[in-house]
Amino acid sequence: MNVSPSKENILKKIRKALTQSTPVPFPQSEGNNSVYQPATQDAEVEFAEQFTKLQGRFVFCMDKEELQAQLTGLILTHEWQKVYCREPQLLELAGPAVAARANISDLASCDVSITGCEYLVARTGSIVMSAGQQSGRTTSVYAPVHICIAYTNQLVYDVREALQGMKERYDKNLPSQITFATGPSRTADIEKTLVVGVHGPKEVYVFLVEQD
Repeated sequence: MNVSPSKENILKKIRKALTQSTPVPFPQSEGNNSVYQPATQDAEVEFAEQFTKLQGRFVFCMDKEELQAQLTGLILTHEWQKVYCREPQLLELAGPAVAARANISDLASCDVSITGCEYLVARTGSIVMSAGQQSGRTTSVYAPVHICIAYTNQLVYDVREALQGMKERYDKNLPSQITFATGPSRTADIEKTLVVGVHGPKEVYVFLVEQD
């Protein structure tokens, strides 16, 4: 097959280009360094700052007794009567005043739901939950108020650490759903105005308990 001079000229240029390396025009944009800077403060402080920026409510508790006092006071102040919680150990941790309001038969009409979590991600202020928890897929989504109880040893700095921890915990049996909840539900689809609580809870609380 005859090759035209102009085409042969183009092919020569391509062959020459392929045999010679071309310098990167913007070497600093190649991603050799992490986009995110390493942590500069304690994970508890970083999480609290990021979480509250997203309209989350953060409460730090030194021990179980302080958790019970703070949680009981919150529920009595708001007069929440129906507390949905499917994790018995959390109800025991929350105390008798909260357990007395427990109702696991009707999520749709509950005032508040209580769940644990897999991890808290400090850099983004996110709660990591999964279908592997006793609370299941829906508990943190359908209640108007979501309360998450976590321990300081569940704090990680970045999402990658949370995912790695999940892999190590569940091995080859990863839960069918892993959720990253970052503050209350919000959307700007309605006339480009930010509205909170359309697709999920209007308020999200994190009670972080110091691990013994």
